Amino acid sequence: MDHHADWATTAVTEHLVRGALELERTERGVLPHRLPARARAQCADGQLAMAESQPSGVRLVFRTRATTVELDALPTTWGYVGVPPRPRGVYDLLVDGRLTGRVTATGGTVVTTDLTSGDTHVQPGDVETTRFTGLPGHLATVEIWLPHIERTELVRLRANAPIEPAPDDGRRTWVHHGSSISHGSGAAGPSATWPALAAALGDVEPVNLGLSGSALLDPFTARTLRDIRADLISVKIGINVVNADLMRRRAFGPAVHGFLDTVREGHPSTPLVVVSPIHCPIHENTPGPGAFDTEALREGRVRFVATGDPAERAAGKLTLADVRDELARIVAQRSAGDPHLHYLDGLDLYGEADHAELPLPDGLHPAAATHHLIGERFAKHVFAVDGPFAG
Repeated sequence: MDHHADWATTAVTEHLVRGALELERTERGVLPHRLPARARAQCADGQLAMAESQPSGVRLVFRTRATTVELDALPTTWGYVGVPPRPRGVYDLLVDGRLTGRVTATGGTVVTTDLTSGDTHVQPGDVETTRFTGLPGHLATVEIWLPHIERTELVRLRANAPIEPAPDDGRRTWVHHGSSISHGSGAAGPSATWPALAAALGDVEPVNLGLSGSALLDPFTARTLRDIRADLISVKIGINVVNADLMRRRAFGPAVHGFLDTVREGHPSTPLVVVSPIHCPIHENTPGPGAFDTEALREGRVRFVATGDPAERAAGKLTLADVRDELARIVAQRSAGDPHLHYLDGLDLYGEADHAELPLPDGLHPAAATHHLIGERFAKHVFAVDGPFAG
């Protein structure tokens, strides 16, 4: 007997999805994107395409009296030849704002890249069903947070009671842009990335535009921030610029100004916080590019190193210390005529003393406990009664 016979099956539409900027229609269902099509069309970089399609902060939100909910979806994971695989992503279930379930993703499509040759192999997978049980059975707001490190094509939603979109609760919308640290690398789950934790503490609706390896002051990202609905905005700048060895000091300052100018075209008086990099020993005083530590890979571990020469700082090569100095200078200059622009030193979120207690496991990304620390400190700084995001 089909145990779904009396269940309600619901197509996944924009009425149920929050945190995505666009839903791409596919043969099976919909694929959430965190950058719009016109932005994606302006950059052919595979890293960006992967990052923006990984639904960090994207969740299904609905009201139901169900006790059991199932989601059919097709995950896609990425890996590299010779590099230990990342842990699988997880789905987080929140009921009336409280985490009540966490299920590890399984199966799906696997994309493997050989870093030496650039060749990529795709192993197609099948749609998987994620099942949540033990929901309360009375009318409740249910959130399914999608795996933040895996692309997730959404097929259909089922429950043993009708589902309806959750009404707008009137909370302010906070849009945040940053690197893999903001994307959530190292977090225990999608509702436990530091931006998700900070949003919960600040009682705001989050839109996470943290893009792993891709916080590079791209004009199309600035235009996305310009055009999106936002009551609060923050941009965390620096680590990707350094570890990609993307630009010198001469280009960095004008690029930051241009990025902020574009954002301000759409949000001239919205509270805007510029956040500098957290402490990262490998790049504090050593420029990029960053690279895998080959010795660690031989031992089956992932670790990153900086390969630049500190002597090249004199010629304009950037380190995290240089980036913090430049960002503080730029915000101080601009805030004289922009009272809603603020600077937050990343070392106030995670500094040298914190690294001694909670080191970065791979030399670059925070662990789960550090995501909690950063989220709590960010909320304390910006959502306080005298903070830039005060209600």
